[in-house]
Amino acid sequence: MADSLRIGSFNVQNLFQRAKALNYQNHDNVDKVLQKIQEFKDTIEKNVYTDNDKQKIFEMYTGELWKFIEVRENRGKLFSRKGQKITGVQANGRGDDWDGEINFKPDPFDKLTRENTAKVIRDLKADVLCIVEAEDRPTLKAFDAQMLKSHYACDMLMDGNDDRGIDVGLYSKFPLGAIHTHIFDKKGRSEIFSRDAPEYEVRISDKQSLVMVCNHLKSKGYDSNNTADKRRKEQAVAVAGILAKYDLQHDWVVVAGDFNDTPDSPQLEPLLSVPDLYDVLSLQFGNDMAKRWTYHYKAFEQIDYVLVSKPLKDRFVKAGVVRNGMYNLEKMTKGSGGKVPVETEYPSVTKWSDAASDHGAVWADFRL
Repeated sequence: MADSLRIGSFNVQNLFQRAKALNYQNHDNVDKVLQKIQEFKDTIEKNVYTDNDKQKIFEMYTGELWKFIEVRENRGKLFSRKGQKITGVQANGRGDDWDGEINFKPDPFDKLTRENTAKVIRDLKADVLCIVEAEDRPTLKAFDAQMLKSHYACDMLMDGNDDRGIDVGLYSKFPLGAIHTHIFDKKGRSEIFSRDAPEYEVRISDKQSLVMVCNHLKSKGYDSNNTADKRRKEQAVAVAGILAKYDLQHDWVVVAGDFNDTPDSPQLEPLLSVPDLYDVLSLQFGNDMAKRWTYHYKAFEQIDYVLVSKPLKDRFVKAGVVRNGMYNLEKMTKGSGGKVPVETEYPSVTKWSDAASDHGAVWADFRL
């Protein structure tokens, strides 16, 4: 058994392919496309279509949305066609006339993008790694085999509640034990978690297990109903509820992932204020957010976390963030006017589509 343990968390923004609707550098463009897709989805869900509904469905899909989604007609027909060309809306409503679903079209990554993602994971050197935004378990396994030379003994991912292929999973050098999903947890009729908040038992040794609770909380983007903050807070409360079954003064527990909010946000307060739970970047850097940032859109912010229970905090050695897979890292940090230290991206990251991710990867070392 080794004398140290490194735990990490990385939002990889997919490993081999990403939904075309999400594959924009400008997050505002992503929001616009997702809002249009939601409007289209809401319209085709109606039990009865008016003439205006039919015209809207036809124009939205044939005008732009066909680039990003496809409508799978499981029973009956939504569209009328002449050959392969869509000529109109055939169904009079959802239910008796037709039934089906929307699938997001993928945008495959080139080899360089995959190599940069793998380089971050190799540089991260984590023994146990929370992976955010991975497509599925076969992809997680294939990426380890093809890009990481089978570095990890175990990988696990359960499909969550998001249909865009952005689930949360785990890489581990150690065997896995019990696994619990929270896909089905609900508040009222709605699922609490946008993806999942799985609990993975990692068997560090015959005598010691570690529980990893992996997360990807609701994004601030694409919030047409102004409910994202409320939902993210509900998710933080739910994760705190999951932790209540553990003794954080004695059990080895980690909560990791992309929380999509900053340490001072009221949305994360129910989770970040849980007694005997510690942010490793806070342990390392205190309140120096210039060294804790993991993401930059309009500001340098920490939105990615590794939180640990007291036994791990007592064994804490050091922590950090691997940011070199980001695009324009040197330009961004130089442009901060000294607010954050200047860093340089990998030489292989020459455009945003080559970037490993627009998130930094968090790591922390512990004595065993």
